[in-house]
Amino acid sequence: MKSRDSLLGRVRRPSRYLGSEVNAKGRNPALASVKVCLAFPDLYEVGASHLGMPILYEIINSEPSFAADRVFCPDTDMEALLRDEKIPLSSLEWGMPLKDFDILGMSLLYELNYTGVLCMLDLAGIPLRSSDRGPVHPFVIGGGPCTVNPAPVADFFDAMVVGEGEDVILPLLQAFLRWKADGARDRNTLLEDWAAIGGVYVPALFDRAASLGRALPKPVRRAIVPDMDAAPFPKAPVIPYGKPVHDRLRLEIARGCGRGCRFCQAGMIYRPYREKSAGLLLEQAEQGLRCTGYQDISLLSLSTGDYCRIEPLVGSMMARFGPEHTAISLPSMRADTLSPSLMEQIRSVRKTGFTIAPEAGTQRLRNIINKNITEKDIFDTVLAAGNAGWRLIKLYFMVGLPFETIEDVSGIVELVRGLKKATGRRQDIAVSIGVFVPKTHTPFQWAAQLGVDEAWERINLVRDNLKMPGVKVKWQNPRTSLMEGALARGGREMASVVETAWKKGCRLDGWSEHFNFDAWLDALTQHSVNIADITRARDIDEPLPWDNIDCRVDKGFLLEEWKKAAQGTLTPACQQSCSACGVCDFEKIEVKTSPDLPQALPSPITDPAPQNPGKFKVYYSKTGPARYLAHLETVTVFLRALRRIGAPLAYSQGFHPMPALAFDQALPVFVESEQEHFTVTLTDEAAGKNLAHRLNSELPQGLKILFCEPVLPNQKKKALLTAIYHIDCAPGALRPKAVAAFNAADSLMVEKQSHKGKARLLDLKLIVDKMEILSDTKILLELCPSDGNSMKPDLVLQAAGAVPDASKDIVRIVKSPGLPVKGTQS
Repeated sequence: MKSRDSLLGRVRRPSRYLGSEVNAKGRNPALASVKVCLAFPDLYEVGASHLGMPILYEIINSEPSFAADRVFCPDTDMEALLRDEKIPLSSLEWGMPLKDFDILGMSLLYELNYTGVLCMLDLAGIPLRSSDRGPVHPFVIGGGPCTVNPAPVADFFDAMVVGEGEDVILPLLQAFLRWKADGARDRNTLLEDWAAIGGVYVPALFDRAASLGRALPKPVRRAIVPDMDAAPFPKAPVIPYGKPVHDRLRLEIARGCGRGCRFCQAGMIYRPYREKSAGLLLEQAEQGLRCTGYQDISLLSLSTGDYCRIEPLVGSMMARFGPEHTAISLPSMRADTLSPSLMEQIRSVRKTGFTIAPEAGTQRLRNIINKNITEKDIFDTVLAAGNAGWRLIKLYFMVGLPFETIEDVSGIVELVRGLKKATGRRQDIAVSIGVFVPKTHTPFQWAAQLGVDEAWERINLVRDNLKMPGVKVKWQNPRTSLMEGALARGGREMASVVETAWKKGCRLDGWSEHFNFDAWLDALTQHSVNIADITRARDIDEPLPWDNIDCRVDKGFLLEEWKKAAQGTLTPACQQSCSACGVCDFEKIEVKTSPDLPQALPSPITDPAPQNPGKFKVYYSKTGPARYLAHLETVTVFLRALRRIGAPLAYSQGFHPMPALAFDQALPVFVESEQEHFTVTLTDEAAGKNLAHRLNSELPQGLKILFCEPVLPNQKKKALLTAIYHIDCAPGALRPKAVAAFNAADSLMVEKQSHKGKARLLDLKLIVDKMEILSDTKILLELCPSDGNSMKPDLVLQAAGAVPDASKDIVRIVKSPGLPVKGTQS
């Protein structure tokens, strides 16, 4: 049977499926008693940016009896190939079919990922519904913020972890180990054991009680980690290939939020506010940078500026890591917390993103949602950012908030116009408009959601009135928001809708190019589910589908906040005054803030000022799985490896300093090479000693440093070489007559498409020095770049007629250096 790896040459971004990333654990699954696959129902770029998976991956793989691998939802091209070739979905590192694992742990971060869950289960050969699974199937467990309303997908899961999983995952696996040792005969026995663990919801037990007319089990209470300093954190996180959404070292500086914005589900379900100590964060930053080679640190929390030691923390980080050109980003800042001194610290290396979220255009509506910032706060922050050198300001607003009027929507326009007038030409403003989605366990869980037509009217009002120089407006599709709302507040009836929508082709619904609203509407109609019944305003006394989940926030508190919203009354932040929401017991669970930074800190990294700079040419081979890395991915791998070994890289000057790293011509994806090279400049020539050996210890499988040599001053450039390709083809694919005809021709004009889709004519005879069949399945191709013209070797063979379809007929391409090109320097 074919394996997934045999398909990599035929898909977009094949590095998504390699599993050979730096810091991947690579444990032998045969040595583990319990094998877990952590699954993410969206593309690799999204899932690899999620902080929860690396934390669980670290916890599980730190225990000798347990082992964890990862898997992400394949893109549509890979999915089609897996189905066509009848290859089951397998894990990333071990290549083990998902159906052979003991447990499949699925992350549920976003409602529009639900069809991705079904896509992955189906590709794995695992029954979609838990009731259809038997002794040979893995247990499917869900976790993440969507589990606070498990109803729409409860039928697909054997169990769900509600809340923070760090302290739940090991008891779950230990219970499985005991059940397995007892004979593993009855799945229900294990499910009952799991249900006894705090934070674990087992849908079948609730269903069984309801069918027998018995009292339902008590609501499942959200699991919580009281002390963030004691929470596990990945010491050496996996470094994703490609360009993940968050391509940087991520440090969670606090969990929860005390601000109490009434629209924000995360701010309610992750209470109370708990900070990690600043001293520990500095240690984790130092270790993380050393193990990854990242150039950026992102300080994560729901409201980063509320961290009580934010300025000394950022200052200490900049002092220690800034000289190595490491930037700090604060992705979630409120307008009233981003001080000028903090901005100055951040911009001292290079400017990262600058986004603030006023949410609403008028003070009246900001009071209703308990945003607790003023228009003056917004203006002061934006102007200070301009004075600090930021040229782009991003603003986020919502339409459709409860009690919103057209005047409030117009207020967005007036606020942006006022900011643009105040900042003038020195700053551009990017406005993002989202459609408010009422979420469960918030004060607005009873609110109605705006319909599609009315949402478009409000978006268009903003868009049409902000057509002005220096302002760009983008928006969320109201249809997407409507489906998110239906899945967020729907009940058990939505499981059949999700399954039918998936069967109609819905998957990757969070991506605009894949979202199919009509298919969702058809699925709703087929099951007689009226979306208006789900997105309507709820009566405060009616039972809610998520009442079987206790998020620790009292329903009475939420109701009181709903009433205060109607009155426009503000509630102070938890750090200022307790509002008696019910979460804290003031013994183990309570608001926790960081102590001050320790007095004796490790010495800052010294400024790598040039001592005796040296330039080196580094030769490497790229074979095996590394052939699936794109050129920019390869560059990034080497750059981070250099930083991990502490190589003193020289950087350019200016607004965005870049490392002095230069690569030869880009090697196409799928092409192996016996020898490529890049040049690197170090601020200390002595650091070039043993550079090859040190780098090889930090490279993923398939990349190997062959040797390196110093580039002497005034050294002449070496001759440009032709490239010789030895190409293996599928049996019967080669066409000898076409090769003979090409060799006999004086010219062959072909059309070449640029990466922007523009076509131009190219004479293949100008770049092909040699084309020779070596055997029934092997051909030699020698290419010579001419006047900047080039073409991938597989496309050359296809254009010359040597093979009918390069994507299917070519099995392997290996490049080696050829002869000097005539007329180049020797």
